Amino acid sequence: MKNKGKLFLIPTTLGNNDFKKIIPEYNKTIINSLDNFIVEELRTARRFLKKIGYTKNFDNVNLSILNEHTDIKDIYDYLNPIDKGKNIGLLSEAGVPCVADPGSEIVKIAHQKKISIIPLIGPSSILLSLMASGFNGQNFAFLGYLPVKKSERINKLKKIEKKIYQDNQTQIFIEAPYRNNQMLESIFSVCDKNTLLCIAKNITLETEFIKTKTVSEWKKNPPDLHKQNTVFLLYK
Repeated sequence: MKNKGKLFLIPTTLGNNDFKKIIPEYNKTIINSLDNFIVEELRTARRFLKKIGYTKNFDNVNLSILNEHTDIKDIYDYLNPIDKGKNIGLLSEAGVPCVADPGSEIVKIAHQKKISIIPLIGPSSILLSLMASGFNGQNFAFLGYLPVKKSERINKLKKIEKKIYQDNQTQIFIEAPYRNNQMLESIFSVCDKNTLLCIAKNITLETEFIKTKTVSEWKKNPPDLHKQNTVFLLYK
């Protein structure tokens, strides 16, 4: 009986930068051995694969789509090549798979099917921003996206700040890039002047910016975060 294949979790770059600085050479070796990928978006997946020197003809490569629009019932067959001894790569849109990313659904199914799952090393904007923040790295929570509606966002921020002081817990969250400035305004309107805010934008890019200041200090000279990939961290 043929051995089962494996599911490789493949990180990608966080933007248009030199992949050699942040993606290990071993990842490239693994990627070039694969004929089957599960991806969030076809165009960006092909662009990344070409950029790192993927050598196979895309006409002979299977790219299955898994994103927020995919019906979960449709993804069970994505892992079928593994039963035939083929390895599959789960490719993130940006950064690491399954963190602020829909890939966790296919990994959950892989566990149910007793498939070996191999996470590869690569950049995570969440962990990199936490590392550089100076905040508590032993007790933290990643909250994903906060509510879009302003009143709900305000209420959520109040709860977040309370959690910081009650549990000594770093709070990490993100926003759609075009709403970053609104998020910053909400933080200014809710949080205590002495609460610490780390703003980490464009991590690993030439325009990388990571600064920690009090809310009152940020208010004096707020950055323009419009359409910048940004991670927000709050702590005491």
